[in-house]
Amino acid sequence: MKAAVHSRYGPPDVVRIAEVDKPSAGSKDVLIRVHATTVNRTDCAYRAARPFFVRLATGLTRPRRSILGTEFAGVVEAVGGGVTSFAVGERVFGYNEGAFGTHAEYLSVPEAGMIATIPAGTTFAEAAPGTEGSHYALSFIKTARIRAGQNVLVYGATGAIGSAAVQLLKSLDATVTAVCDTANLELVRSLGADRVVDYTAQDFTRDTQTYDAVLDAVGKSTFGRCKRLLNPDGVYLSSDLGPWWQNLILPLVTLLLGGKRVKFPFPMNDQETVRQLQELIGNGRFKPVIDRHYPLDDIVDAHRYVETGQKIGNVIIEIVPLS
Repeated sequence: MKAAVHSRYGPPDVVRIAEVDKPSAGSKDVLIRVHATTVNRTDCAYRAARPFFVRLATGLTRPRRSILGTEFAGVVEAVGGGVTSFAVGERVFGYNEGAFGTHAEYLSVPEAGMIATIPAGTTFAEAAPGTEGSHYALSFIKTARIRAGQNVLVYGATGAIGSAAVQLLKSLDATVTAVCDTANLELVRSLGADRVVDYTAQDFTRDTQTYDAVLDAVGKSTFGRCKRLLNPDGVYLSSDLGPWWQNLILPLVTLLLGGKRVKFPFPMNDQETVRQLQELIGNGRFKPVIDRHYPLDDIVDAHRYVETGQKIGNVIIEIVPLS
């Protein structure tokens, strides 16, 4: 089968297209003919081994798994003898961080993994980006224990995580202030944001409004800068570890001090999460934002584009040309 592979860490050019062995389905596995996948920040981080500690999971000197890719959408090609939840011919989507392998024509995943059927009326291109950014957004919401009626600020509302967070927060009836640049004000309003702040025109950290939670979906702020935005018992969360990995230390420090808190969102890659996302996509409360499409042969260009930090929502890789 055709796949995008890399045998060393580095810039986008370490990725190349090659013919590799087609995987098979174990007794509890589902073999998927992949129609669409994505290139996202997670893929770029593992490809470049940045931060360095990712090598502890992927290999110290070279990657143990040559095929990257976390998100997928496709058709079940075969199932193992012990599989009961999926059948050949079903359209499925999901997330496969750790094992990776979605940047290929075929993928084998555990039946108990993060996989679900694609809701009716949803295309492969719409389903493929339905898990990565959104499952991080769900981890923000669950960690912060956000409830209906609370005021939440989302910084970086146009990325995969931020655009998902705005929609998922609105599905909970939270009041959302979203921060983005001038060019995307209308897009973010269309996602349901109650108020939009243009960070190119004003410093969002000087906002006069206060919030029950501040969610930094791009990891470019700090608790120190955003603390004044929080209500007395408000919570700050970031998608990044922060300078000197402070977002892993501050949760304990702020817990001991009381008052405004820092929490770090550790995502859950489980069946419950993908089923929740399946329901939200199916009922129209969440629709992944799509920026660009690339054929698999041009995946290096997709990596380059994602690394610019300018993508809006998600970048789709077409494994099977989409009509």
